[in-house]
Amino acid sequence: MSEAADDTILKVQNLSKFFDGVPAVEDVSFELKRAHTLGVVGESGSGKTTLARCILRAIDPDEGSARFLSEDGWVELTTLTDAELVPLRREMQMVFQDPFASLNPRMTVQEIVEEPLVIHRQGNAAQRMARVTEILDRVQLARDSLTRYPHAFSGGQRQRIGIARALILNPSFIVCDESVSALDVSVQAQIINLLEDLQSDLGLTYLFVAHDLSVVQHICNDVLVMYQGKVVESGDVDEVFHNPQENYTKLLLSAIPSPDPDQPLQPLNRAELGL
Repeated sequence: MSEAADDTILKVQNLSKFFDGVPAVEDVSFELKRAHTLGVVGESGSGKTTLARCILRAIDPDEGSARFLSEDGWVELTTLTDAELVPLRREMQMVFQDPFASLNPRMTVQEIVEEPLVIHRQGNAAQRMARVTEILDRVQLARDSLTRYPHAFSGGQRQRIGIARALILNPSFIVCDESVSALDVSVQAQIINLLEDLQSDLGLTYLFVAHDLSVVQHICNDVLVMYQGKVVESGDVDEVFHNPQENYTKLLLSAIPSPDPDQPLQPLNRAELGL
């Protein structure tokens, strides 16, 4: 099937990134279908966030290819100049782990959410204001939030502001980098439900970086399991979770708490698995 005929939006091949000669991401390849969610899981230091940032060109990969289906057709992200990347920022956005650290405390919600429109010279003041209020409605924030500052909101509300900022340019692809890990469990569920609703309504494609496997199983279609910078297992999320083939995947899955409080946690022994 040709690139033009399939429903893939991102094709990554043999992507690698080294820091001081040590591989943070090594020879990673995968494809991501439009309007699907791909989970990237692994321990801290496994290369999850580095992979995501290489794809978005927040950092430059050292080897490999990342092809993205933009509004104008397929583009090779790894070879674009900074100037060539600017228009693509409208189509690719990120929701960060810490909603407070990612929001400018000196800017109101209106200024924060509107800023990408100003940077990309989208519309006049009235049109931008209409777009901001539309997006606030989508993320279920009251319009009286417009004049308030980030410190006045809860963690969940701040993450909704971050999601609104990511959505304002109408992107097709969003990286969620541990975007619910800093939130309370009940708030996590609200944000996950919001992300699912937005995907259904807007046809969004997510790359979902996380360490909480229960969340990944709930929201993702497919999953990559990363260990020491490499993908050790990948596939349909239910198939991987119910029939893991690799010892590292089995180790991760054994650490998921049971919903039954009387069932003890029985994580596998890393040394016995040869890890």
